[in-house]
Amino acid sequence: MKDYIVGLGEILFDCLPDGKKLGGAPANFAYHVSNFGLNGIAVSAVGNDENGELIRKELEPTGLKYHLETVDFPTGTVQVSLSGKGIPQYDICQGVAYDNIPWTPEIEEIARNSRGVCFGSLAQRNAVSRATIHKFLDTMAPIGTMKVFDINLRQQWYSKEVVEESLKRCNVLKLNDDEISILSGLLELGKVRMPSDSSPLQLVDFEDQCRRMMQRYDLQMLILTCGTRGSYVLCEDGKVSFQPTPLVEVADTVGAGDSFTGTFVACLLKGLSVEAAHERAVKVSAFVCTQKGAMPKVPGELLV
Repeated sequence: MKDYIVGLGEILFDCLPDGKKLGGAPANFAYHVSNFGLNGIAVSAVGNDENGELIRKELEPTGLKYHLETVDFPTGTVQVSLSGKGIPQYDICQGVAYDNIPWTPEIEEIARNSRGVCFGSLAQRNAVSRATIHKFLDTMAPIGTMKVFDINLRQQWYSKEVVEESLKRCNVLKLNDDEISILSGLLELGKVRMPSDSSPLQLVDFEDQCRRMMQRYDLQMLILTCGTRGSYVLCEDGKVSFQPTPLVEVADTVGAGDSFTGTFVACLLKGLSVEAAHERAVKVSAFVCTQKGAMPKVPGELLV
């Protein structure tokens, strides 16, 4: 048993006015898992093109293991442009490699030897990758594995069907305060009362909706991040962990949420309590916000 912890789904380049940057939440997740000495691996697909080769070259210095199928579609890109006021506009290109991740014997072997996986909604917008992700989850051992749906809703690239099929297959759900409002409407859970940014966030504002999701889809945990207002972890036994968000000088927030998820999962798998794993995840995420890019070197004192 190789005990893989897998980031499964999109890998791509963000094409900004000042150049291309490696992106994709699953790879970021796997990188941060690997920082804790676990067997993290990114699983996706790239094209037989210059961007595909460049992604492999950029992954090498990180030390992250990866399995990237080569397919007859261009490597994924997100075109980022700036409006006259400097506001970024995003065009997530369709028909790309990560939309077409094939189910192969190599990916099946990884699934059979995995003790954890993190996946989202974006890579499921196309039937090919959606089928591969579902087969991967169904192939993993049904007991003793973590299946984390870090929902990451992007623009129009999700549907009720994709969300519900994913919730049926995961045992941990991670989402943010915007996404809980969207899901509450999509899944008819009742309206969430989210306060203004200047008001304190209270568990009563969203707990009913979270608990309904946990019960309906048999979730072990639900993680809700609320930006500067802190984060919550709700457990199936009724316990709740809360952590405030540290005040730091932000360089950028790219990959901060993925570092939170990767750290939280890694700490749980290494035997830490939910509360201790949550605390460590918040600290690593805050550190990533002070750095440029999604895969900075994390100081040893933040690791366990």
